[in-house]
Amino acid sequence: MTTVKVTKIGNSSGIILPVEILEKLRVSKGDTLTVTETPGGIELRTYDEEFARQMEIAERIMRDDRDVLKKLAE
Repeated sequence: MTTVKVTKIGNSSGIILPVEILEKLRVSKGDTLTVTETPGGIELRTYDEEFARQMEIAERIMRDDRDVLKKLAE
């Protein structure tokens, strides 16, 4: 288990990821990560543009067709 400390970065707060974590994620300075809330906590993943596009479409469908989806779930 690796621990990190929340620190002040300019007017914001952030964490510094150790090199070992960056290597496991295969990211470096300037790369984008996706932060997802899961039942077990927070998950960091490398940003996947195609997955993000698919999630935007799914969220739009769920928002626009919410009544239809609710009926289907019954």
